[in-house]
Amino acid sequence: MAKGHRSKIKRVRNANKDTRPSAKLAYARVSVQKACFVLDAIRGKDVETALAILTYNPRYASSVVKKLLESAIANAENNNGMNRDSLYVAECYADKGPTMKRVRPRAQGRAYRIEKRTSNITVVLDEK
Repeated sequence: MAKGHRSKIKRVRNANKDTRPSAKLAYARVSVQKACFVLDAIRGKDVETALAILTYNPRYASSVVKKLLESAIANAENNNGMNRDSLYVAECYADKGPTMKRVRPRAQGRAYRIEKRTSNITVVLDEK
């Protein structure tokens, strides 16, 4: 257990909190591996370039990440008062979410498992 009063512990924890604008999506129905292909393409780019890349990327994950990026931009403008022109994608990553297990019937009474993977995607912006 941590030492000290609960309010002191919370103050210490909140003092080193990341203040950069971000957006998170939990339980996205796309595997981490497929989401990372899209995230690698926009990491480090400014937001206008990243939106253009996501618009014309044919992968399914790009539509999901595009909505998430637009949400992060809106958070930066409305909550942090940042200028849209000076924003860039500082971090973006996908973590493994829970896997839905399904069964596919096969010959002679067998059952094969189908794993429908999910991911938790995070996009963090910053000013140049």
